[in-house]
Amino acid sequence: MARASDGESVLSKHLRILGTFEAAVPFLTLSEIAERAGLAPSTAHRIVGELEREGLLERLPDRTYRLGVRLWELACRTPGALGLRELARPYLQAVHARVRQHTQLGVLSDTAVLFLDRLSTRDAVVNATLIGGRIPLHASSSGLVLLAHSGQAVVDAVLAGPMRRYTPHTIRTEADLYAKLRRVRADGWAVCNGHIHEESRGIAVPVYGAHEDVIAAIGVVVPNDDAPTLGHIELLTRAAREITVAMRAAYLPTAHPAATPGGRFRPLVTSSVRSMEYLESISAVAPS
Repeated sequence: MARASDGESVLSKHLRILGTFEAAVPFLTLSEIAERAGLAPSTAHRIVGELEREGLLERLPDRTYRLGVRLWELACRTPGALGLRELARPYLQAVHARVRQHTQLGVLSDTAVLFLDRLSTRDAVVNATLIGGRIPLHASSSGLVLLAHSGQAVVDAVLAGPMRRYTPHTIRTEADLYAKLRRVRADGWAVCNGHIHEESRGIAVPVYGAHEDVIAAIGVVVPNDDAPTLGHIELLTRAAREITVAMRAAYLPTAHPAATPGGRFRPLVTSSVRSMEYLESISAVAPS
């Protein structure tokens, strides 16, 4: 991989620039990009130009930039994120129809939970989740579920970094974190009362993949009141089980004629039977 004179790879600098955009900060000027990426303005200008030419960034009439649609196009091809979202969506909708607050799906991303999907009602309780947004693992029910089923290296990374305190109830100490993780493993779910907002309660359970590993967390955010949580836990557990079944049904063993080397998922999209048959037929035809 090519490296700049300062020892940092060229790809790393490109990723730093793409990483300056957040769900809450979707538009940035060139100077803001340079400052947030920690790059010299001339370097940022050159890399932004390259990213724009490739469709990974788009420049707007007011001279600000946003992430390009091509990033979404590329992301849609991975079964690890949007494929999972596609399979899980019917079960999220079923949960949301019962809860009528917030229902969400998250995956592990470094020391945060990355939310792939969220369904909400306009009058629902306060929730800090955004699709494509992140929340630290230690602070949310989904994050604690994912952390409880991660390796020690991830736990160490969480403890090594700053553990943001959203409310007095947010986990802040090593002892409290380990105690909570033991509880999550024993119970099979996480309940967080007022960890991110005093009025809100997060409840989440793990989603298992084709190889018995935890690949995601499905959860709800509901009012932090005296209502029992067991009904929500049972509802989420059933949905997680159904998502797991769907994931396993989508997995192609290595010996399958449609599998690529190493085994892959079949296309993780849903449509009518005739539509899927037609898509397969046209994808099999070489362009003329």
